[in-house]
Amino acid sequence: MIFGKTVNKYYLKYAHLFLLGVAALLFVDYFQLEIPQLTGNLVDGLVNGTIDKAGIISIISTIAIYVAIIIVGRFLWRLFIFGASRRVDYGIRNEMFSHAEQLSNRFYSENKVGGLMAYFTNDLEAVRRAVGPGMIMAVDAVFLGGLAFYHMFQLDIRLTLYSGIPLIFITLLGAYIGNKMRKKFKEAQKAFEDLSDFTNENLSGISVVKAFVKEKIEIKGFLEINKRAKDKNIEYVKMQTIFQVTVRMIISIIFVVILTYGGYLVKTTANSSDPFTIGELWEFIMLFGALIWPMMALAMIINIRSRGKASLERIERILDEEIDVFDDNVIEVDKIKGEIEFRNLSFKYPDGTENALHNINFKIKVGETVGVLGRTGSGKTSIVDLLLRIYNVEENSIFIDGIDIMRLPLKKVRGSIGYVPQDGFLFSDSISNNISLGLHKRVDVYQQIQEAAKLSDVHDNIVDFSDGYETVIGERGVTLSGGQRQRVSIARALIKDPSILIMDDSISAVDTQTEETILTNLEKVRKGKTTLIIAHRISTIKDADKIIIVDEGKVIDVGTHDELLARCIFYKDMVERQRLEEEIEVA
Repeated sequence: MIFGKTVNKYYLKYAHLFLLGVAALLFVDYFQLEIPQLTGNLVDGLVNGTIDKAGIISIISTIAIYVAIIIVGRFLWRLFIFGASRRVDYGIRNEMFSHAEQLSNRFYSENKVGGLMAYFTNDLEAVRRAVGPGMIMAVDAVFLGGLAFYHMFQLDIRLTLYSGIPLIFITLLGAYIGNKMRKKFKEAQKAFEDLSDFTNENLSGISVVKAFVKEKIEIKGFLEINKRAKDKNIEYVKMQTIFQVTVRMIISIIFVVILTYGGYLVKTTANSSDPFTIGELWEFIMLFGALIWPMMALAMIINIRSRGKASLERIERILDEEIDVFDDNVIEVDKIKGEIEFRNLSFKYPDGTENALHNINFKIKVGETVGVLGRTGSGKTSIVDLLLRIYNVEENSIFIDGIDIMRLPLKKVRGSIGYVPQDGFLFSDSISNNISLGLHKRVDVYQQIQEAAKLSDVHDNIVDFSDGYETVIGERGVTLSGGQRQRVSIARALIKDPSILIMDDSISAVDTQTEETILTNLEKVRKGKTTLIIAHRISTIKDADKIIIVDEGKVIDVGTHDELLARCIFYKDMVERQRLEEEIEVA
C-alpha cells in the first residue's frame, strides 16, 4: 500500500469496498491454515492406523467445504479490492485530466505532451498496483504470515525459530533495496517519458522529417534514447531480480532446515511422552508452504510500493501545479456586447525576460471590424492571447464592455469569443464534429454546420469527399490541405455566432479569390458584432473600419487604410512591398 494526499481520499471514499475485500481475504487466510491441521491428523491417523473410513470421509469432506469457502472468498476479495483499485485509477485519471485542462500555456511550454502521457499510463498503473495488489500483499504478509507462525509455534518453538530467523535478513535487505529500487524506478520512468516524448514529436512531424530526408538521423536518435530507456529499466530489473532470487534462496534454505531438523525431531521424540509426529511435520511443512506467499509478498510489497511511491510523487507534481489563470472576485454579466479597450498595457510572458508588449493603447467599438497588421514577432498574437485571458494581466489594462477583463468570468469571456488560430488545429474526428465543437444549442445542427461551412467557403470541398461532412480528417486534420484546415477552423468559430470574432492570420493559406469570398461573407453576417482580423496581407484588412499597426510590441499607429497610407511610413512601405511582390508573381 502507499499513502499520500492524492490516494488517501480514495481509501475513504471506497472504504466499504476495501473493508469487504479485506474481510473476505481474512476468511480465506483463516480457512487456508485450517487445512494443514486436518491433513496432518489424516496422515497420523493413517500411519498409526487410528482412523477408519468414516473418519477419512469426514476429514476430506471438511477440507472440501473449506476449499469451497476459499474459492468463494478469493472471488469476493478480487471483486472488492481490485474493483476498488480500478475506481481509484479512474478517479485519479479524471482528476489529472481535469487539472491538466485548467493549467495555463506556461505549464505546457515547460512540459512536453509526449512526456506527460507517461504520467497517465505507466505512472498511474504503478499507483493502481500499489493500491490494489499492494493491499492484498500487505494483509497476507501480516495476517496469513502471523497466523502461520502462530500455528507453527504451537507445533514446535525451536523449529519455528530456526525457520523464522532468516526472515530478519529478508526484512533488512528489503529496507535497503526498497529505497534503491524507488530511485532506479524514477530514473526508468523519466527515460520512458523522454522516449514517449521523442516518439510523439517525430510521428506528429513525420511529414517534416520526410521532407528534409532526416529519417536516418531520427532513427539514430530514437535508438540512442531507446537504449537509454532499456539500460535504465535493466538496472531496475537487475536490482529487483537480485532481491527476488535472494528471498527464494533463503526460503530454500529454510526448507532444508525444516526437513533436516523436523526429521530429527520425529526420530528422537518417537518414544517420548510428547512426540513430534510425522503428521505434525507434514502440518508444519504445509504451514511453511502457506508462509512462502506472505514472505514473497513481503518482497513484492517492497517492489510494488517503491514503484507506486515514485509514480505517485510524479503524479502529485502535476496535481500540485498551480492554476494561475482563474476566476477571482468576478462580476457576473448577462452578455458581452464586444467593446474592447487596451489601456497602457505592458506584458511579459512568464518565462520571458523582456516585455512582449509595451504600453498598448487602443479602443474598438461594438460592431467594428478591425485589422491588426505587423511584422512577424511584432506582438499581434500576444494581444489575442491576452484577450482570451490565456495569461493574467495587470488590473485595469484590458476592458471588455467597460469592465476589467480580470473581473469577468473566464467562461463568459472565452464563450463570447470565436477564435481562429494561426495553425487551425483540428481534432482527429469527423468534419461535422470539428465544426460543431463550439455549438451550445444542439438544434438543427446539420443545417448550422452547412451554413457555417458555406460562409467559410469550404462547403463545396467537403461535399466532394466520399463521406462528406462525416469524413474523419485524421490527426490534426492531416488529410486536409492548409487552406481547407483554415476554412474549417473559420466555420467552427462562425457557428458560435460570437460577440467577438478573432481571426489570427487564418486565411493566409487561401487564394485571393477565396479570401475575398470569405471577407464578403463575414461582412454580411458580422454586422453589429466586433471582428478582429490579424493579417500579413494588406488585401485582407484594407476595408476594415480601422487598422492597428503593431511593431516591436508597440502600437505605432491606428487609422483607416487611406489615413495610414497618407501618414504612416511603415504602413505605406508594407503596401508598396506587397504591390511589388504581386507584380513579380504576375510576371
